[in-house]
Amino acid sequence: MIRETIEEVITKPTKRYLRRLGLNTLFGTTRTKEILHVNPTIIPHREEAREVRAYVYDFDASHFEEHEFNAVEPCYRFRHSNRISWINVDGLRKADVESVCLHYEIHPLLIEDILSINQRPKMDEVEGVLFCLLNMLYFNDNAGTVEQEQISIVLGKDFVISFQEDASRDVFNPLREKLKLASSKIRQRSADYLCYSMLDLIVDNYFSVMEKLGDRIEDLEEQVIHNSNSRSLARISSLRKELIVLRRNIIPVRDLVSGIIRSESDLLDDRTTKYFKDVYDHIMQAQDLVDNYRDIMVTMQDLHINNVNLRMNEVMKVMAIVTCVLAPATVIGGIFGMNFDKIPYLHNDNGFYIAVLLMLLIPVYMLWLFRKRGWF
Repeated sequence: MIRETIEEVITKPTKRYLRRLGLNTLFGTTRTKEILHVNPTIIPHREEAREVRAYVYDFDASHFEEHEFNAVEPCYRFRHSNRISWINVDGLRKADVESVCLHYEIHPLLIEDILSINQRPKMDEVEGVLFCLLNMLYFNDNAGTVEQEQISIVLGKDFVISFQEDASRDVFNPLREKLKLASSKIRQRSADYLCYSMLDLIVDNYFSVMEKLGDRIEDLEEQVIHNSNSRSLARISSLRKELIVLRRNIIPVRDLVSGIIRSESDLLDDRTTKYFKDVYDHIMQAQDLVDNYRDIMVTMQDLHINNVNLRMNEVMKVMAIVTCVLAPATVIGGIFGMNFDKIPYLHNDNGFYIAVLLMLLIPVYMLWLFRKRGWF
């Protein structure tokens, strides 16, 4: 107890001074803690959403309805509408999630996954429904970080339910616009095609995030090549952390889509399988791109270290040349400064000028010799 108190007394002033100097921001230690401190054995504590918004899109080839509710209960009447229903719940509350899942006969294990935090993307088939959990990614231009929002998608017979954490943003606006068109494929197909469209938009948005991150990597590469400094190393470290976030979210989605393709669920139409294969191709391309970015960052870090070593070698070279050039003058001055009565040219009228001339000519000759041999 005493040890912990002493550590707190020492650590708090240190953190305060680091914040004043801006070093925490420079090296991104807080971001490292956010990325790496994930313990699946600890029961997560999720804050209840202040408000819940439920959006219902009920449609078939000839009919379309769009509704917005402040509670989840009004959505229940679409359970047996004989059309396809997409229920999008923005904002998670435990009571609301349990109520929706109870009404649509969704297994309690899936409720735990929906309410989880920092869950690994995955796909499950439990008691007649197909469950997908993954993250939507966004790029924060101000902070230069990749932000993630967990989304759970439940595919059942003639319905799709999606649970989102953040009600202010998602990537489904193009899908909403297509639903309003009677000629769109989504209106002509079953619920599994709607699920495919949602996954396709999420995966396609990964490329938008990677494009913005790629622009920053390109700018950083120019900086490292032309003007590498300590901030360059900090930016390299920061971007590598964001690549960790990308890789952590992208690679499991590959397994998720692969599981859907291999699934023999009655909820999946054979005609839709080829569309999921297209999503699989996209996620593989995204994984290759992330791996390429990571290789570039490793090369960039090596380049930065080589530049630092090169500058250090240049400095050491200059210092060595200066030392060598001053060595003759030091030797001559030391010889004529010895306390002896008899030293050649000691009492000569031109002795001083001869010594100074030697001190100048020998370094000039040495510089010429170094230059001729290409030492600098």
